[in-house]
Amino acid sequence: MSPDPVEIHLVSDSTGDTASRVARAVQAQFSASPVSIVRHPRVTTVQGLQDVIGRLSAGSRLAVFFTLIDPALRERASELCERSGIPACDLLGAPLEALQVASGVTAEMVPGRPVALEIDYFQRVAAMEFAVKHDDGLSGEGLADADIVIIGISRTGKTPLSMYLGYLGYKTANTPLVPGVEPPKELFRIDRAKIVGLTIDAERLQRIRGRRLRAMGGRARNNYADLGKILEELEECQQVFRRLGCPVIDVSNLAVEESALRVINLCEERAALGAEGG
Repeated sequence: MSPDPVEIHLVSDSTGDTASRVARAVQAQFSASPVSIVRHPRVTTVQGLQDVIGRLSAGSRLAVFFTLIDPALRERASELCERSGIPACDLLGAPLEALQVASGVTAEMVPGRPVALEIDYFQRVAAMEFAVKHDDGLSGEGLADADIVIIGISRTGKTPLSMYLGYLGYKTANTPLVPGVEPPKELFRIDRAKIVGLTIDAERLQRIRGRRLRAMGGRARNNYADLGKILEELEECQQVFRRLGCPVIDVSNLAVEESALRVINLCEERAALGAEGG
């Protein structure tokens, strides 16, 4: 029997988006413990704060994360949680104090003030649009304009990796390597430093393709999930990698975030070597 989920209650004087991002980052480190996140937005008065925390049951599996600008509200939230025996974390207090000391300027303490767009916001939006437009491109269109080009056979995770790299701000194209089909000529004309191949364990790929085939009601070529054919595809794929002289990442046991980090490091290292050689 699985334990009841731990509740993370987010108390904010605005929407609670900041607390939510922190909560989800923390939650990811407790994969064995189910977690539910409950928002309490627009808490701007002591009475409102007391009402929220007063409804929480001391001794339950819960914690409170709060993002409150008003110092009095932050102090009161800490007092109420401590009195009730509820674990709590002030997500803004220490950062505000640190920046005040560093800048020598007192924070303006305006609740609900919109957070400015990050400098690279529009770059990331453009990169994500690029990734969507150049997903599984067989023609080779757009490869010359990409920051990163991902290649590999079907179901090796090219699309989610490309989208995540786009989210990070890298214009990423991905090109499928199809058995018996020559890769696009453009692939051999672009800077090889930005090409990364993906490979995967054959049996793992067989399971992935089997699930995909069942989801499609069997409407795929008969050998799509055949282990022998998959081994042939992987070998043909390796031949293309060797022709291109590109590095290869085995994604069998990698999360998309780790795969992305490896791709970025490889491309940056190869680009740096190319610059030094030039």
